[in-house]
Amino acid sequence: MKLGLSMWSYFPLWRAGEIKGVADFIHEAKRVGAEGVELLDVFYRERDIDLERNDAFLALQETGLPVGVFSVSQNFAKRDPKARLEELDKIKFGIDEAEFYGAGVVRVFAGDVNEDITPDEALPWIVEGLSHASVYADLVGVKLALENHGKLAGRSDQVRKIIDEVREHSGSEALGANPDTGNFLLVNQPSHEAIKAVAPFAQMVHFKDFARTTPDDPEGHYTSLTGERYRGTALGEGEVNLGECIEVLKAGGFTKWLNLEYEGSEDARTAVPRSLQNARALMG
Repeated sequence: MKLGLSMWSYFPLWRAGEIKGVADFIHEAKRVGAEGVELLDVFYRERDIDLERNDAFLALQETGLPVGVFSVSQNFAKRDPKARLEELDKIKFGIDEAEFYGAGVVRVFAGDVNEDITPDEALPWIVEGLSHASVYADLVGVKLALENHGKLAGRSDQVRKIIDEVREHSGSEALGANPDTGNFLLVNQPSHEAIKAVAPFAQMVHFKDFARTTPDDPEGHYTSLTGERYRGTALGEGEVNLGECIEVLKAGGFTKWLNLEYEGSEDARTAVPRSLQNARALMG
């Protein structure tokens, strides 16, 4: 396994202007000892894309860090076919960026329901969109990794179902899984148990930790399906059984990117180095 770092860990610092852009993050990742980086489309939105990309490429050369994963955040749970095509374009953009950076994986979402769309309605749209994305990914030589995120693909069985249907529909095996060790708690699945169902399909992993908290905790930013409140923590300081997650991945022969995704309220400049240290101890 290779220990990477997701730029999402620095989102609050980026939003506050303390991380200036993708290149600044890459240098920070090198400083804290990450082996590689995960970049995301969201961090292109404040600057000219070509400028952001070129600065990032220079920073990668300066640091020697690889981009293991490029992540996009699209949503196929939309009734309008034109809107779904626009979401497909987001994945195609991510695939093109992955090719540019030499990354082998693009993280994708399924989408999420709202009061006007039911899961049964959304599933065919998700399968159709990810099937088209899989065909394009094959042309470029990139894999897709579906994250357990939201109500449509939050549980391990939902992720497996979507992967199976997309592979059958598209004739492609480009779509795999991105098990997120924290997100499973939000759908009331113990992470070390849920990850077993998707580990054979894992193209990358988000290594993340959450702790249960009280309803009035201002740091309790996440709510489970049954109303429990959670806050992000440094890795190894929450309640995810990360050690068992590692053992499950090892047993399945997983050797790809294990990307730290920190989502706590503590400043990432102190929480991330501690998290990476704890991750290394868990990895043995």
